[in-house]
Amino acid sequence: MTNIDTLRTEQNTGSVGRGRWPVIGIVAGVTAVIATLVTDLHPADSPKTYTADIVDQVSSGKAQASIIAGYITVALLLVLAAAWRRHVEPRALTSTAARVVPLGLTAAAGALSLGYGWKGAMAIYNGGNEDGAFDKTGLYVLFVLNDFGSFIGYLGVSVAAGAVAWMALRERLISRWIGVVSVIVVLPVIVTVAAFGLPGFPGVVSGLWLVITFAGLTFGRSTINR
Repeated sequence: MTNIDTLRTEQNTGSVGRGRWPVIGIVAGVTAVIATLVTDLHPADSPKTYTADIVDQVSSGKAQASIIAGYITVALLLVLAAAWRRHVEPRALTSTAARVVPLGLTAAAGALSLGYGWKGAMAIYNGGNEDGAFDKTGLYVLFVLNDFGSFIGYLGVSVAAGAVAWMALRERLISRWIGVVSVIVVLPVIVTVAAFGLPGFPGVVSGLWLVITFAGLTFGRSTINR
């Protein structure tokens, strides 16, 4: 067999050595933190009860920065899902959890397209190019949508984290410490939803989970990326 044939066989079977594809997940985590937490539209001195006047305190610049970073995150999540399917699934042929991960990432990308899109709308209509197109009541509707809009969409990432935890702790395809981190991330999501009906906690922890998990896959010794 020629070297070219060997390389093609390795590529088709997923038996190539350690890859750098998980770096995509690290970058996605960084942009997720920027898009969701750093550029959060809630004013620093938010009142206990919101009224339509709150829109006067919303920064259109932050909203625009958020949609830019957010849409980059969406694109990266889709690329990461594709890379996972190419590099991981051939090495985990009997693992259902391995197939759940890209599904969760793809679901998150779809939902976040809407979440960050609403931030873009706030940038346009509240001090942007189409300022004045909506009155305060209309802008307040957008503000309410943005309250959890870019947080809820990360539920798919939480599902992916749960699948990674299973792969690490049950199937031993990923380093166990990554599984522990994933459990620590998923449990508060379950608790806050069950106890309070709070839908946005996935957006608080998902960016950090992406950074830690995929840094671990990039530089660690997990079976799926040796």
